[in-house]
Amino acid sequence: MESTKYIYWQDGGQWLGYLQDYPDYWMQGDSFEDLQVNLWDLCRDLPNSKVRSGV
Repeated sequence: MESTKYIYWQDGGQWLGYLQDYPDYWMQGDSFEDLQVNLWDLCRDLPNSKVRSGV
């Protein structure tokens, strides 16, 4: 199983974060758990798309 690192922080009442390999795609959540779910969905969807980071 491959691991993916992400960067996250809390800003007011929102949790923000992005995948380390895709810093242009920020996600948010009302809780840390919501953010993790959103980041997981993004992680799952990006490899299937034609999106490339840093291009």
